[in-house]
Amino acid sequence: MAESVTLPEDTDLSRMTELFHMQIPDLRTLSPLTLAYLGDAVYEEIVRTWLVLRGRCPVNQLHTRASRMVRASAQSAVIGFLEPDLTEEELSVYRRGRNANSHTMAKNASMSDYRRATGFEALMGYLYLKNDRQRLLELAGRGIDYLESCK
Repeated sequence: MAESVTLPEDTDLSRMTELFHMQIPDLRTLSPLTLAYLGDAVYEEIVRTWLVLRGRCPVNQLHTRASRMVRASAQSAVIGFLEPDLTEEELSVYRRGRNANSHTMAKNASMSDYRRATGFEALMGYLYLKNDRQRLLELAGRGIDYLESCK
C-alpha cells in the first residue's frame, strides 16, 4: 500500500487533516480527474482573492472577470505559457490530467482547450495537496499576470 503524504505542521491543510481525522494518500494514486476537481476550486479561489484584493468593484463585475479568467480557454492559454517552465514532475501531472478520459466537456470550449485546462487544474490540485503553496502561488500568479498582459 502507498504511504500517505507527510505534511509540515501548522498549515491549513495539516490542520484540516487533523481536525477531520484524514490522511492525504500518495498523490500518485489519485485520479488526475480527482486532482482536477480540487484544482478547479483552488485556482478559482486564488483568482477570486486576487480580484477582491486588487480593488473594489461591484460583485457582478467580480464574477464576470473571474469567469473570464477561469474558463477553459483562459486556463489553456495559461498552461501554454507556463509549460516550458514546469518541472518534469509537474509536466507529468499536467499530462496525466490532459490525457485523462473525461466524459464531459465545457459548454463553450474546444476539446483541445478543455483537455489542456483539465491538465492545468490537475496540476493546481496536485500542488495544493502536496502542500507546495509557494509553487502553486508562483504558477497561478504568473498565469494571472499573463492573462492580464493579453487584455
